[in-house]
Amino acid sequence: MPSAKPLRLASVNVNGVRAAFRKGMGDWLAARDVDILAMQEVRASTEDLQGLLGDEWDILHDPATAKGRAGVAIASRNRASIHRVELGAADFDSAGRWLEADYEVDDRIVTVVSAYVHSGVVDTPKQVEKYKFLDAMVERMPRLAAHSELAVIVGDLNVGHRTLDIKNWKGNVKRAGFLPEERAYFDRFVGAEGDADYNAGGGLGWIDLGRRFAGEVDGPYTWWSQRGKAFDTDTGWRIDYQLATPALADAAVAYVIDRADSWDTRWSDHAPVVVDYAI
Repeated sequence: MPSAKPLRLASVNVNGVRAAFRKGMGDWLAARDVDILAMQEVRASTEDLQGLLGDEWDILHDPATAKGRAGVAIASRNRASIHRVELGAADFDSAGRWLEADYEVDDRIVTVVSAYVHSGVVDTPKQVEKYKFLDAMVERMPRLAAHSELAVIVGDLNVGHRTLDIKNWKGNVKRAGFLPEERAYFDRFVGAEGDADYNAGGGLGWIDLGRRFAGEVDGPYTWWSQRGKAFDTDTGWRIDYQLATPALADAAVAYVIDRADSWDTRWSDHAPVVVDYAI
């Protein structure tokens, strides 16, 4: 990929890519000059993706085992040199939730992961699966960093790490997405709140770019319930991330959440997270 301009990496849970394109995703993409697009909850076939995006995009797609569910993809202007889909033990089905790809950028390898963590439901098998997935991430992340110093995990990780990440956090402390056990995984990823090295190389050493760029403020949020007036009142959750290795985080020069102008112009219940990297 050319290095004349920063590498623009966008990530979004499309909530069904065919529906998203019917509602205006194509117009957003045409205007955004994206180099790599990571998608979650695709819920479509590879042929559908190619037809929607067009031949100028190289598409990697890991559909879910259950048809019409989950599904992650990475589309790029240049072809990936290699991609991987395995995560966790051999008996753990991560299909449709974890896709890795290596891209050559100015003679360096940038590794991009499109991830879609389970939403989970407290005290159900769905929550057990969520913890299995997060455990597998803990095991995989050091290997990713060892594989490439320029690595990033992007996507809908379905956990609000801190009270800053959820507008109504007090009402969600016992619900999936903000459980102490879930938030502890993010302490492992980027360091615990209050630690001197929080989000500066703590934990497993990854950097939460959203918090690095926004600072200690509420949000900015990336997901809003479709019910009620959540979007209009900005009662949201920040559950979509770009977690980068320190070297890649240091190359990040811009971070934007493409929040729609109004409720009726949204094409997903999530907003795209767009980061520019000067490699």
